[in-house]
Amino acid sequence: MKKYLIAWLLSLGPLLSYSQQAADSTLRQATLESCIQYALQHQPVIKQSELDKLIAERTIRSALSNWLPQISGAYNIQHYLKLPISLLPNFSNPSSPERVPVTTGLANLSNIQFTLNQNIFNRDALLASRTADTYRRQASQSLVDNQIDVTVNVSKAFYDLILTQKQVDILDSDILRLERSLQDATNQYKSGIVDRTDYKRAAIALNNSRAQRKQAQEQINGKAQYLKQLMGYPPKAELQLTYDTLQLANEIYIDTTQLIRPENRIEFQLLQTQQDLLKANLQYNRWAYLPSVSALANYNFVFQNNEFARLYSRNFPNSLVGLSIALPIFQGGRRVQETRIAELRLERSRWDLTNLTNAVNTEYQQALANYKGNLANYRALQENLDLATDVYRVIQLQYRSGVRTYLDVIIAQNDLRATQLTYFNALYQVLVSKLDVQRALGTVPTY
Repeated sequence: MKKYLIAWLLSLGPLLSYSQQAADSTLRQATLESCIQYALQHQPVIKQSELDKLIAERTIRSALSNWLPQISGAYNIQHYLKLPISLLPNFSNPSSPERVPVTTGLANLSNIQFTLNQNIFNRDALLASRTADTYRRQASQSLVDNQIDVTVNVSKAFYDLILTQKQVDILDSDILRLERSLQDATNQYKSGIVDRTDYKRAAIALNNSRAQRKQAQEQINGKAQYLKQLMGYPPKAELQLTYDTLQLANEIYIDTTQLIRPENRIEFQLLQTQQDLLKANLQYNRWAYLPSVSALANYNFVFQNNEFARLYSRNFPNSLVGLSIALPIFQGGRRVQETRIAELRLERSRWDLTNLTNAVNTEYQQALANYKGNLANYRALQENLDLATDVYRVIQLQYRSGVRTYLDVIIAQNDLRATQLTYFNALYQVLVSKLDVQRALGTVPTY
């Protein structure tokens, strides 16, 4: 019995491990910060950028390896079906002009060669040394650029989803009010206090709210899937957002007196890094007239014998050391043209920086204007929400006292619902425009 129990527990091991992995890959409380952190760890674009960074590091090491000694080996074996013949002077009769054919070499030959090459000066290796840190910086900046994109996109999708969820909550409250109003109107109609139009109006308003609620609920499903996609979250896993409306309302403010500094933008930093690489490439082309210098050493094991079975019994080794210098003398004007191309590319990159600086300034001014406008609208709607709530409360009391008509109640309910919806939509717009301002300033937090 004990053996069966152990076997059963072992069979459950993979299932338990899979369940643990599934739990580790989901969020229990999906706050904005946790969603961003999850996305920065699981989003495919971030994973690709991290791999690109590793690839860049390996590429740098590969290029720098040209400064290290390069050792190679070669082996060959051959058998002459017919030995070569050389024409040599007639040593028995030196005065004779006739050449005597003489068979040279042995039937079997084998060679083992070892070669060592060490670069002393090589412009390709020198370029790799000078640009290694720049390439590392470029890979890191590309990762940060993608992290900022993911942070902004996840934040906007998070705000959009909670806005829609808040709309559903508002419509749920509105439906409860309308159901009570419908019940009151029906009772009053049955009592002969009002005519049938009141409860029919209540039914119409209730049906409209239910339809809007259904539409908003369907939007939640689509927006939740979009947020999961941006996060790299399992599509079928549950994602329960956790947020505090009051805290969100307190996070809408940003210092609008900050001065724009284009150098804080990751895009600007990437262009500067690219410009550094172009400068290095220009210098590389200017070095085209310099020679390539390398030292070499060679050692050969030469085996020769007419008997194949005894081929490796006799060795005639040889070795050498030397210095190799390769000097470009005339290249048909290619060096001049490639140098000029490098200069033009560098000049073009300077215009890229100028264009980006202007674009960043424009982006900041537009984002700041949108933020200020949305903030003013939010504050106005915040006051309207208090007014609409108070108006609905008073009219509801007056209706029950017989002072107001049911039409006034419906209008007040519609005003309250519309004000609540526009208020939270304004809150969403302020939060999104704040993100745009932070992005323009280059101050987006990536947690």
